[in-house]
Parts: sequence; C-alpha cells; structure tokens
Amino acid sequence: MIDVRLLRIDPDGVRVSLARRYKPELLEQLDVAIALDVQARQISTRRDDIRAKVNELSKAVGLAKRSGDEAAAEAAQAESRELGAEEHALGAQADDVQNELREVLLRIPNLPHPDAPDGGGDHENPLVKGPIQMPESFADHRRVPHWETAAELGILDSERATKIAASMFTMQRGAGASLARALCQLALDRNADVFEEVRPPTMVSTSTLTATGHLPKFADDAYAIERDDLWMIPTAEVPLTSMYAGEVVDESQLPLRLMAYTSCYRREAGSAGRDTRGMLRSHEFDKVEILALATPEQSPALLTELVDRAEGTIASLGLPYRIIEICTGDMGQSHHRSFDIEVYAPGCDAWLEVSSISWFADYQARRADIRFRRAGQKGTEIAHTLNGSALAVPRVWAAIVENFREPDGSVIIPDVLRPYMRGLERITA
Repeated sequence: MIDVRLLRIDPDGVRVSLARRYKPELLEQLDVAIALDVQARQISTRRDDIRAKVNELSKAVGLAKRSGDEAAAEAAQAESRELGAEEHALGAQADDVQNELREVLLRIPNLPHPDAPDGGGDHENPLVKGPIQMPESFADHRRVPHWETAAELGILDSERATKIAASMFTMQRGAGASLARALCQLALDRNADVFEEVRPPTMVSTSTLTATGHLPKFADDAYAIERDDLWMIPTAEVPLTSMYAGEVVDESQLPLRLMAYTSCYRREAGSAGRDTRGMLRSHEFDKVEILALATPEQSPALLTELVDRAEGTIASLGLPYRIIEICTGDMGQSHHRSFDIEVYAPGCDAWLEVSSISWFADYQARRADIRFRRAGQKGTEIAHTLNGSALAVPRVWAAIVENFREPDGSVIIPDVLRPYMRGLERITA
C-alpha cells in the first residue's frame, strides 16, 4: 500500500499521481483515507492527553495519602477512574478507525512512476520495441488456429479436460505435454545463472495473497478453499513475495533473485466467451516466475534486467514479438511501472500477451512488512519488489503451434526446445 505519511506530507501530490490512473473514484477513496487518518491522529492525541492526566492524578493520590488527606485522594482516584474509562473507549475507537483506514488503503492502487506513459486504457499503451522476427507475410498453412492443429495432432484434449474438471481447463497430451514442460525447463535454465530456484506452496494464506495486492480487490478472480482459509495462487509472485514477510534483510543480501515453476489458478471471472478457445485463457496453467527483492536504488536496473531476460527467452524461440509499456490507466493494482511482451499468433491473427514485467516500488513490501537495513545506519527501510513472467506456457505454446505449422499440418519444434523433447524435432499426427 502507499505510505500513509504521504497523505500528511503531500496530499496534493498523491492526488495528482492517482489522477493519472483515470479513475475518478480513486480520488474519492483518497479523500476518505485522508479524513480517517486525521481522525485517527485526533483520537490518539486525545488519548495521550488523558494518559498524561491519569499519571498526574496517580501522583496526586500518592501525595494526598502521604499528607493524610483521604478526601483529596478519593476525589483524585474517582477522576482517574472516569478518565481511565474514557481512555479505554478511545483506544477501542482508535483501533476501529485504524482498521477502517487500512481497509481503504488496501484498495487504493500504487502511484505510477513519473516516467510511466499517461493513458486511459490498453488502447493507449505505447509500443517501445518491435515488431521483431516478424515475417512480411504468413502462408495460409500458418493461418490455422492452434486448437484446430492441436486437435488434428492429438496434443490438446480440451473435451476430456472439461469432463474431468470444468470448462476452461485444458489438457496437453503426448508431444503437447512435453512441449509445455520443455518451455518451463527452458525458462528455468536461462535464468539459473543468478536466480535461486524455489518450489513454493501453491496454496497460500489470506495475508499472503493480500501482501501482493490480489486481495481484497481481486477476490472474485481467485480460487478460495474456505474451509482452510487458503487460496490457490494466481501466480508464483504471491508466495515468492511473502517469503521474507515480516523480516529485515541486510542490504548486503540485496538484490535477492528468486524463480519458481508452478501451476497457477485463475477464475477468469467475466471472461466467458472471450478468448476461451484452445490455450488462450484457462483456469489452470504453468508458468515460470522471476522475482527480485531490492533497494530503491537497485530497482530501475533490475526492471531492465527482468525485461531483457523475458525478451531473450521469447526471442530464442524464434517467435515474432514486440514490447509495449503499460500506460497509467491500464496498470494493475500494485504496479509502479510495467512492460508487456506480446507474441503474434497468425492463426488467431492477434498479438498475445505472454509476459508482464513490473516494478512495484515499496507497495507490496509495505503490505508484507519486508524491510532492509543499510550497513552502518540505524533503523530500517521498506524494500522494493519486482517480478515478471519468465515464461507462461499457454499462449507461447499456442504461438509455437501456429507459427511453426508446416503445410502437411505438422509442427516444427524450435531448436532451443529440442534438448528437452527427447530428440523430437517435429510434432506429427
């Protein structure tokens, strides 16, 4: 969440920054948060005054008793009891207001980076690189949707996936399953030089999902296991971010680089009938996530590094791609600055987002209470977090099937994946 001190020090600056998100209701929420913070501080001041008065009365009681003035002592004690009851009531009121303030702050999004492009929606996201590896034209045999090719080759069985689970679940078979696994192994291997591999739980607590900004706003998009107060992760970003929740890390340990290959689960609420064929949008999918925990000074270079790493993996597959920067009106809840990598799928005739790389500044770490201590300095600071999709399987899988389809309906395996495909170079029926 944003630092509550900013509401006191620079409320106008926060208002200007939030206005760049093109959502007027956010400014209303900001006004509520500012009012609640003022109320909380007023209650705290009143409670402190009462505590000071109670301390004075305690001393007065002692003096009166030593001097033998029992009446004065009893009067001071009676006044102290009344003030004590008022202090208790103010304490409960302060807790209520602080809880209400926290709930409002949890719903207010991050402040955009000054260099993030202004825009009201995804139609205003600027192109920053590409298209790259884009042919002048595509032959007709590559203009076939991947779900048709996959069905002919027997590598995607959505009907049986629906039978054993529900609609919008997919099941790769044979070489299709091998291709999905190979993509994840490629992403892990390409980042293993500096990223520590982690296999985190794929079920997490409410507080863990709250730390990354997915709760409370995106509760409808997450799968909840209410009996155990657990949630299925929508991305490995969630458990990786909270690994150091409530901890203080030495500056010398930063940046911490972590990566994880997990299944991810999303309800895709409101997406029925939209991009739901084949592998474009599903409730469960595999993804390799890369994440960094850093100081503020390290973060800009790390953002560039994460974008370069995700781009390098896509480029190595030989897919046509481009990079866009996310404008302020299209940013996610926690994003400070964000870039997307998209690949072109000729069968769908669409650019598909395959990786999102984001810098969250201190927004997530503040929610998770992740701090670091600078060498030789007292106190601690809130860390910064960054993450990105090193590779998400479904749309990359689909783009490969479409871009590398041959006239006979077979699919050529990209060279970089062949070491993971048990020697297979082509997928045939």
